[in-house]
Amino acid sequence: MEIDGGFGRQAINQKRDDAADRVQKVFQEFLHDYTDDDGVEGEEYYKYKDLAADMISPEKHTFEIDIKDIMKWSQPIADRIKEDFYRLYPYLCKAVKNFCIDSFSDFNKKKDLFVAFTSVEDECTIRSLQTDKIGTLLRIKGQVVRTHPVHPELIQGCFICNDCSMKCPAIEQQFKYEQPQVCINQNCGNRSRFTLDTHTSKFCDFQKVRIQETPNELPRGAVPRTFEVIIRGDAVEVSQPGDLGVTGLKELGVRDLNYRLVFLAYHVVGSGGREQQDSPEDARMKMSQDDWTLVTRMSSDPKIYSNLCDSIFPHVHGSEEIKKGLVLMLAGGVAKQTAEGTSLRGDINVAIIGDPSLGKSQFLRNISELMPRSVYTSGKASTAAGLTAAVVKDDETGESVIEAGALMLADGGICCIDEFDKMDVKDQVAIHEAMEQQTISICKAGVKATLNSRTSVLAAANPIGGRYDRTKSLRQNISLSAPIMSRFDLFFILVDELNEITDYAVANKIVGMHANQAATAAIRPYSVEDVLRYLVFCKVFKPKMSKDASEFVVQEYKAMREKDAQGSARSAWRITVRQLESLVRLSEACARLHCQEVIEPKHVQEGARLLKKSIIRVEIPDINLGMGPDAPQEADEMGEENEGQKEDAITISWEEYQRLANLFVHKVRKEEEIAETEGEEGGLTKAKLLDWYLGTVAEDFDDDSSFYKYDAMARRVLERLIHGDNILIELKDIEGNDENSILVVHPNYNPEDTVSGKQLPGSPTKASKVEAME
Repeated sequence: MEIDGGFGRQAINQKRDDAADRVQKVFQEFLHDYTDDDGVEGEEYYKYKDLAADMISPEKHTFEIDIKDIMKWSQPIADRIKEDFYRLYPYLCKAVKNFCIDSFSDFNKKKDLFVAFTSVEDECTIRSLQTDKIGTLLRIKGQVVRTHPVHPELIQGCFICNDCSMKCPAIEQQFKYEQPQVCINQNCGNRSRFTLDTHTSKFCDFQKVRIQETPNELPRGAVPRTFEVIIRGDAVEVSQPGDLGVTGLKELGVRDLNYRLVFLAYHVVGSGGREQQDSPEDARMKMSQDDWTLVTRMSSDPKIYSNLCDSIFPHVHGSEEIKKGLVLMLAGGVAKQTAEGTSLRGDINVAIIGDPSLGKSQFLRNISELMPRSVYTSGKASTAAGLTAAVVKDDETGESVIEAGALMLADGGICCIDEFDKMDVKDQVAIHEAMEQQTISICKAGVKATLNSRTSVLAAANPIGGRYDRTKSLRQNISLSAPIMSRFDLFFILVDELNEITDYAVANKIVGMHANQAATAAIRPYSVEDVLRYLVFCKVFKPKMSKDASEFVVQEYKAMREKDAQGSARSAWRITVRQLESLVRLSEACARLHCQEVIEPKHVQEGARLLKKSIIRVEIPDINLGMGPDAPQEADEMGEENEGQKEDAITISWEEYQRLANLFVHKVRKEEEIAETEGEEGGLTKAKLLDWYLGTVAEDFDDDSSFYKYDAMARRVLERLIHGDNILIELKDIEGNDENSILVVHPNYNPEDTVSGKQLPGSPTKASKVEAME
């Protein structure tokens, strides 16, 4: 039985290919007789007979065959198909159609079928596609940068002579429109006047796609190469901008007298990073036993949070908070849609602001190289169209087509933008919609479209002047508008500070890498492949808020709002509903990272901690302790004595004040716990607390002046904690001896809150007025 397939060649005046006929016969026997091991034990399972049943459906035209099955059946036939794929393809289509007709009597004999091979191992890079691979079956991998609309393509044309109305036999169309050379009527010499009979001609779906080399395959300093891919049949509209992976053959396309290399794709697989919609149970069924064992072991790791940080950033020393924030960004929150149809994004946007040479670009590079669907770009060298999407004219058809930009290519992944502060204002405005609504709207050149941009944005920027000025607010240090700043969930500040221990550790790590000790310098708890498998599995979880977690979210948001209204970060950052949504997304990401379906208060606590770190760090200037809480107010009116008091004023950094405050609070609380276990009244006298502190720092005393300096600083910190921040409560001695006053911790004090001068209930506001005067 011989029936012309989808790409059957013209049989008239054509010599028969005996070798191809033999391959067709053996291939048809393979389809009939091949059995698989997946059937019921003791019964033979004919794999491709079940697949042939799906071809009865009118919308099914592509018959997928695993090339590995052919290799098991007959290695010589598999090799022959790979080497002469274009020559044998029409005969393979005939064999598939004959097989379907023999298997099912109700199969439509006029239906054309196409063959697609899966599991092709011969992968080739775009740069290595040369003429020696023409006509062979291979697999290429590239990033889709442009997709054209789907058009009908004429594959077999039936023509009617305009002079004698004679119907000419079907003519195969290869890359160009071909008419009969002469009318088949011997009495008619017509050679050019023919009309296409659309009713008897055969068409198929046709789409042209442009792919580009992926960044990890690109040689250093090389310009990415592009390649045209022709997609037919059921494979059209499978690939979208940003997807990776195509299987097919390389063919020489003929366009009049211009010869161009194109790739004919018969099977398209998207390997992008879009979120899975499967449940954890469905994902378990699709995973191999080895992968399931891996993710189970990793999810039970109590240090999975920190181990993932070390695995993703092995060459970056320190900056632990930034690493944790980026790991939560990779896990992501849960995208939701309200009953009204409003979409709520689940992706987390992160900005890293800091001085030069602190590893900002290294963070971006690590993330872009880790994730399979990520784009790395520079803000200075990118335009609004390059970041979103552009409308360009097709060279051949003249149609307007959309060419994807960085945010569109990273749909479902991460878009890393370096030098974010160098972007023009008009280019920053262009990404407002993409960062919050996660869509890109285009209305130009007759094209009106709304495209998806479901991506997380990781941006790095330098402060104004190249150095972060700690005496100014965050807003005054960066050249970003308020709308752009509000779209970032986390802001991390990096400041180049002098620290002997940190400098030694960083220098030792860098020198070790240059001394060929990279093996010891880059120890990963998990490999990159293991991290990717775990992150993919994490994203199938869609955790829900528990009642306790919901209440805790509300409490944290109220506390941040109160702090915004009263604290010193008010002019630098406004706490709005977007920060509340950021807290929810961070909590969801933390629950996802631990493979939990319910968000617990500890997840909210971690999200709130990162949010507070990103909001208030290095925004608060150094603290002037003055002469105590009351003295500065009087000193402004004391004339000449004012200068003498300024000489005695003590100014310490915010970090040092926070360290001393936590030290004193911890000591007092420890004494309270000891007294409570012994059934006595808690607290610690001021004299004992000062003696304990001076004893811990006694080794730092060089002379008596050092002792008096530490003693004065400790006393003024205690005065501020008692009268200013209201963290400690002073119980006066009956005899009026100030040294014997007992200190206890305020019952409303939460140790998770950063000491910031925030007024607790019932605390005086005099200290804040004094600070304003100072």
